[in-house]
Amino acid sequence: MSNRSFSMAATPDVRPVGDLPDEIGKTAARALLLNGITSLKHVANRSRKELLAIHGVGPKAIAVLHRALTTNGLEYQQ
Repeated sequence: MSNRSFSMAATPDVRPVGDLPDEIGKTAARALLLNGITSLKHVANRSRKELLAIHGVGPKAIAVLHRALTTNGLEYQQ
């Protein structure tokens, strides 16, 4: 057995993505961008459940996005 060390490729940092907060993290930013979600208005057209179904978007990103939506008078779809 060899002692090779494998490293995963780093997630490219595509931030900033539109008006989405950078605090969502680079993985979530990339996942949202790949799904055509590039603004808080796009986020507001989705439910939390829909966003959480996107690989790379987790509870931290949802919480950060929720604060940004609230600050801008927007909210998730039900």
